[in-house]
Amino acid sequence: MKSSPNLRVGLTRSLFNADGSPAFDFGLDVLQGRSDIDWEVIPTDEVDLPTDLVGNYDAIIVELPGDVTKRSVSEADRLKLVARVGVGYDSVDVPALTDKGILLTNTPDGVRRTMATAAVTLVLTLSQYVTQRDRFSHEGRWNDRGKYVGVGLAGRVLGLVGLGNIGREVARLIAPFEMKRIAYDPHISDEQARAVGVARASLDEVMRTADFVVITAALTPETHHLIKAGQLALMKPSAFLVNIARGPIVDQAALTEALSDRRIAGAGLDVFEVEPLPADDPLTGLDNVVLTAHSIGFTDHCFRECGVSAINSVIALAEGRLPQNIVNRAALDHARWKGWEIKQ
Repeated sequence: MKSSPNLRVGLTRSLFNADGSPAFDFGLDVLQGRSDIDWEVIPTDEVDLPTDLVGNYDAIIVELPGDVTKRSVSEADRLKLVARVGVGYDSVDVPALTDKGILLTNTPDGVRRTMATAAVTLVLTLSQYVTQRDRFSHEGRWNDRGKYVGVGLAGRVLGLVGLGNIGREVARLIAPFEMKRIAYDPHISDEQARAVGVARASLDEVMRTADFVVITAALTPETHHLIKAGQLALMKPSAFLVNIARGPIVDQAALTEALSDRRIAGAGLDVFEVEPLPADDPLTGLDNVVLTAHSIGFTDHCFRECGVSAINSVIALAEGRLPQNIVNRAALDHARWKGWEIKQ
């Protein structure tokens, strides 16, 4: 593969403010330091990027996964890479990209520690009834402090649904709290689980025995509504559910009912089946739920690391190397890659 001194790269507008400044520090300085890459902000506010614009670039860097659809790439014969700033790609038309030989990369290392920290934050918040204590303190209800007795974590069971990149990091971070850790993940071996101090279990066992169920799985056809009424019914009345993954993994209507009826103690939710969460959604009226608007992972470290990772995918392409974190490696079988010397 010959490196191109004129690699042309488009960045979606969602990465920038109205005045053209970066919306957050995503490592633009790294891109600006490359004399072999020409970049620009893609001149449209459309969420579904028009194919006539996409076709002008060798690579595009996107924040919102919905920016790239089958229509977007239908005539994008020049485009070779879509670099996603973030980890989720459930709303990307991956087969459409693969059919066109377009690589899709994401940034799992950039979100691993941040999202694992977010999961632990929600566990601690729920266990100490932080939001309830904050509320009655602000309202001058000092005598209500005895109504909320926290849940000690030592000896309690943390049940992970998903033991991938983030799930394993959750297991590591929670270890000093001396919780027993179990996980459901059909794609992980016993050895991989033991390496982070976790025992594998069935989904029913996780739901039945965990004091805190933490969902870190990816959203796939197999995990859509993986947690529904039947699984929620297995949870102990004293148990909490935390979801930092994707909303549709949980049947939100069933969860809302379980929370309203106090069949489980509470939940910490960063993600929802419909986003933005409607202002009149029943979850917003419950006092045993912590809601964080799909933003608990918004940290300076996360934004910077994810952005630089996506930019490094573009740099690899410019230098004739295969980018890391390719989601759809089958795209490399496309005829457009024939004859290219791809350096590992």
